[in-house]
Amino acid sequence: MLDAHFPVFGLRLRTPRLELRLPGGEELAALADLAVDGVHPPEVMPFLHPWTDRPPLERARGVAQNHWRALGTWEPADWRLPLVVLDDGLVVGLQELTGRDFAVTRVVGSGSWLGRRHQRRGLGTEMRAAVLHLAFAGLGAEEAVTGAFADNAASLAVSHKLGYRPDGIARYAVRGAPAVEQRLRLSRADWRRHRAVDVEIAGLGEACRAQFGVGS
Repeated sequence: MLDAHFPVFGLRLRTPRLELRLPGGEELAALADLAVDGVHPPEVMPFLHPWTDRPPLERARGVAQNHWRALGTWEPADWRLPLVVLDDGLVVGLQELTGRDFAVTRVVGSGSWLGRRHQRRGLGTEMRAAVLHLAFAGLGAEEAVTGAFADNAASLAVSHKLGYRPDGIARYAVRGAPAVEQRLRLSRADWRRHRAVDVEIAGLGEACRAQFGVGS
């Protein structure tokens, strides 16, 4: 089994509606198809790197390449965990958790997207809650950080619901225009106060924890 050599392949996160795990080949293809179908209205750009502006074939290929790149460059001191999100077995989006020097900093980051037809159902909150539970309850994180552009009301609403607090702003050029990102930070204490989703973790054994750079 592959998880004997790359233990995070055995990791599973389950919420009342969702399962999150590393995708197999068919699930990765479904994720790429979902990206081609659309992630956001064309007149807005919620991503710092506008990968969804690429032609459909390149967009789909980019989803697969991003996934393989995350796993191919994985190190305990610098990792990205790109989890496919499944609703009753149907691929609905991607939820990523990241850590750099996590064993020292105990800080994680996150990013995500949902196919347009799966939005406005509360899935964004549930899938972020799943990886936050992995980070805080499973891996011993002390803080989680994220960010969203000021016009991304849906992402900001998810963060506020889960207890994040404002943590400054950053300014970027996106599509040749200025874009202001609201940075947000979640402490362990605030995570505990705002836990609203039941999450089950499976497959987080000693070998898996070591892959994230933390001991048992």
